Amino acid sequence: MSRIAYVNGRYQDMRDASVNIEDRGYQFADGIYEVCEVRGGKLVDMPRHLARLQRSLGELRIAEPMPLSALSVVMHEVVRRNRVQFGIVYLQISRGVARRDHGFPAGSVKPSVVVTARTINPAKGAENAARGIKVITVPENRWPRVDIKSTALLPNVLAKQAAREAGAYEAWYVDSDGFVTEGSSSNAWIVTKEGRVVTRPDKSGILSGITRSVLKDALEALQIRFEERAFTPEEAAGAAEAFVTAASMIVMPVVAIDGHTIGSGKPGPVALRLREQFHRFAAFS
Repeated sequence: MSRIAYVNGRYQDMRDASVNIEDRGYQFADGIYEVCEVRGGKLVDMPRHLARLQRSLGELRIAEPMPLSALSVVMHEVVRRNRVQFGIVYLQISRGVARRDHGFPAGSVKPSVVVTARTINPAKGAENAARGIKVITVPENRWPRVDIKSTALLPNVLAKQAAREAGAYEAWYVDSDGFVTEGSSSNAWIVTKEGRVVTRPDKSGILSGITRSVLKDALEALQIRFEERAFTPEEAAGAAEAFVTAASMIVMPVVAIDGHTIGSGKPGPVALRLREQFHRFAAFS
């Protein structure tokens, strides 16, 4: 079956879908995006994703291309047309098409909208979770506004590639003070030997992940002790458990950081429980 994309008002075969070469998303990475999990054909935590999308647009002073309710309809339709039961839907909005100039375009420019969806085999994610993943650390080298879900992801691309070349699945950034910020495409967590789940506050140096925010609700409901504070790679290496969270991975156990085995070297009980329980606390639409 051909994959279908939504591009600026039209549903098209992916082979025919395109954007203008002077689109500012292509020229400058002048745009934002969201990735939403699809589970059982339904979109997971859509209201939170749309709220973050709206915030990112506001921070970059990009006009909303259509009401959020209409964006939701488009995303659901792309999922339906691609018959995605388990996977992700991707939404990208750029400032639009204009003559190449670093400053904002003069006059009214309509933002560009692209939506795609694809299937992810849930069995593959389950296999990774049962085995656990490896992580490396890299120096933080991104712009300070990582709270905006911008398409300017070149440092993330290079970090992810460094992880792959090192035989790892993910890379964690470490800031100039020696603390972990987040992963190249995920939020970073540890579980202390006292059983406290720890992750960095979303007020500095990280994106406020949607999966992260849902997991905070789950931790409270499950009465698991939780701390928002920075931690070092050394503390992570000595932790009982570690894991990452993202819409495409949910909760993914980490079993090694920079070659140091975490805990027993196997996915820990807290991470596995949170992965199992996560969707009880998510919203479906």
